[in-house]
Formats: sequence, C-alpha cells, structure tokens
Amino acid sequence: MRNRLPVGKTGDVNTATVETPSTQDLIRRAAMTLFASRGYEATTLQAVAEVVGISKQAILHHFRSKEELHDAVLRQLIDHWNRTLPHLLVTASATRNRFDAVFSELVAFFQADPDRARLVLRELMDRPDVTRKLLSDVIGPWLSSIATYVRIGQERGVHRADVDPEAYLLQVLQLAIIGVATADVMSAIVGEGPEGRERSARELARIAHASLFSPRPVA
Repeated sequence: MRNRLPVGKTGDVNTATVETPSTQDLIRRAAMTLFASRGYEATTLQAVAEVVGISKQAILHHFRSKEELHDAVLRQLIDHWNRTLPHLLVTASATRNRFDAVFSELVAFFQADPDRARLVLRELMDRPDVTRKLLSDVIGPWLSSIATYVRIGQERGVHRADVDPEAYLLQVLQLAIIGVATADVMSAIVGEGPEGRERSARELARIAHASLFSPRPVA
C-alpha cells in the first residue's frame, strides 16, 4: 500500500512516496513477535489481534487459521533468501567478496529484526520435526550451492583444506542466529546499543572468516 503525500512549499507539485504497511503486514509482524516469544502452541489469534488492534475475525479474513498465519510468517523469511541469495552469488564473484557479501547479508537480515532469529530458535526447540523438514527443503539447495563455492576455494588453496563445507555453513548459520537472538542479553558484556551490536557482528565475521580462509603468507 502506498500513500502519496505532498512535500515542499505550498504550490509545489513534487511528491514523496511513503510506504505504509498493509493489514497483512501488521498481522504477520505481530504474529512473528508472539510466535518468537511464546511459541506456536501458546500463541492465539486473539492475542495477535490485540497486538494489531483489530478483531479476531479481521485476522481470519486474511488468514483462515493460525496454521496458515504461521506458514505465512515462515514463508516470508524463506522468500527473502530465495530472492536475495542467487543475486549475491552471481554479483559477488570473487572468493572473498562473495563470502563477505553473503555473510554480511545474513547478519544484517537478522539484525534488522531480531525476532526473526528468535523465531528460528523457537521453531528449532518447539517443533523440531517440522523445522527439520523445512530446513532440508528450503536451506538444502542453497547450502549445496555455497558448499560448492567452498570446495572450489579449497581446490585453489584459498579455503582451508580441513573445512567440511556443509558442516561449516551450518555452524556459521547457527552462530549468526544465536548471536543476534541473544544480543540484548549478551550486550551487557560488550556494550549496549548499536556499538555493542557492531562489535559482536564484527567479531562473528572475523571468526567465520578465519575458520574458512587459509592464512596469507607473511611477507
């Protein structure tokens, strides 16, 4: 939904486009927060409705059930990666650039809304069987693509020979998700606010980078 609002002095014809979230967006956002904090079973459509400020019937107008709403929330996370990852893999062709691009996007995506990371953790704990199949169906294909890139780097001597590509990628994914999900609690150690989050993200990137790339020879 777009609202076009006039800007500038009286009489100006210039306009600025202001994005306003749709009702469906607001419902999904509220549902994600509640699913992440309470879990699927403890979250009710009535609770979601109260957060959004609408009736339960209004939610059922957009989503026929809690399960459909839950699927929509997860699908939104999945669609982001289905759109973003192929573009990153194509445009960031250099070995180190590709790593930096994908890793930075991964961390930035979860940092933009930590409830995304918390939701993934909650799903892993509360619904392991469902989540296992989801991860296999969705993450499996692009995990395989990046693992191929890691193996090519190993053949060229750029990546460490002892790295297990698939296992490494899963560990990095877990580190990013757990790091963002627990940032509010752990930030008391490295500093609160953007500075603390930046310190944590920088160190996470260093660990992931050092674990993958072969040391450069010292001149």
